[in-house]
Amino acid sequence: RASKRDTALYISSCIAEIKSEINSTDPHTKANALQKLTFLQMMGYNMSYASFATIEVMSNARFAFKRIGYLAASQAFTQDTDVVLLTTNTLKKELRGAVGPGMNGVYEAGLAINCLSNIVTIDLARDLLADVTNLTVHPQPYLRKKAILCLLKMFMKYPQGLRLTFSKLQDSLLKDINPSVTSCAVNVITELSDKNPKNYLVLAPSFFALLTTSS
Repeated sequence: RASKRDTALYISSCIAEIKSEINSTDPHTKANALQKLTFLQMMGYNMSYASFATIEVMSNARFAFKRIGYLAASQAFTQDTDVVLLTTNTLKKELRGAVGPGMNGVYEAGLAINCLSNIVTIDLARDLLADVTNLTVHPQPYLRKKAILCLLKMFMKYPQGLRLTFSKLQDSLLKDINPSVTSCAVNVITELSDKNPKNYLVLAPSFFALLTTSS
């Protein structure tokens, strides 16, 4: 409020402070600086210099910090961001963390899927396709529907992935007991069929069954 007459000067001082904090060894300070920088990025300010710090915050064991990192990556990373490939192992760890006894990493995997759908490249799609596909049969509908929607973004970057996973879409997702998951599968197949409808004629009986049996 005291700087409302000179907003640019105030933001410049804030950015200088953030640049100092983003290199801090204290994870709370680093995450807080990244959160402020993410807000400034929405106002048009550049945050490319914080790409590596973003990955560091994404990799933090604490969920609250992890969420800040994934949001920053989703918002700021592009196809040309140099460090995008460095996210592969982090994303893979989160996606696999939701599988197994206890399934404690469900929400962490949800963050990873959200992020991946925004920053996916050909390399990320190829490397993480199997992990995302595995989550389409996860016991939690929360992850199943996120995974199927993310697959659409991956197919757009890596079309060969569709041929590798189409049978799973056909056999499992259209017959899912959860209507929200089935709805996501139908939407993905509808989007894909816009480009080449003939490839999806085989699914006509499944769609008809959905129309006649769903309430």
